[in-house]
Amino acid sequence: MASTPPGQRRMQILQALAEMLEQPKGDRITTAALARKLEFSEAALYRHFASKAQMFEGLIEFIETSIFGLINQIAERQSDGLAQARDIVGMLLQFAANNPGMTRVLSGDALVNEDERLQQRMNHCYDRIELALKQALRLAVTEGQAHEADVAARASLLTSYVLGRWQRYAKSGFKHNPAQDATLHIALLLQ
Repeated sequence: MASTPPGQRRMQILQALAEMLEQPKGDRITTAALARKLEFSEAALYRHFASKAQMFEGLIEFIETSIFGLINQIAERQSDGLAQARDIVGMLLQFAANNPGMTRVLSGDALVNEDERLQQRMNHCYDRIELALKQALRLAVTEGQAHEADVAARASLLTSYVLGRWQRYAKSGFKHNPAQDATLHIALLLQ
């Protein structure tokens, strides 16, 4: 039987971790439980990741690469600043709806009792999201669709809205879809 290439095994571990995070009860995930799910030893996990924190860092890296890649696509495709802000917020909510396990990481829920640097990295991610929204809103100012004085406050409000929707989705056991009624909510926030 051929062995699995190391990069592929790492992806299998991260996929299994994300699947475990999709469990509505949100129990703390142990490396022993992860190893059982994958049907190999904890030692095998540690051949691919030095710690559980590194596994979570792998998930965070996937999240960041995905959402910031999509934000860049929105900025390239959409020349209207308010439409950019609307599309960014909508994408962030839909990303969560499509990836419930990742939402527990996005909301910080899965990072409780884990290495503090993981939450710090997520906080940096939130700052980058807010910065992307500020850039979109500044574009709206140049188009005469918004006021410069409102940019920072509105970007902060939109970021808080997204974080709140992620949190509600995770805390509801994935029952409250974060994208539900988002079009109306976003329109109200961008008036």
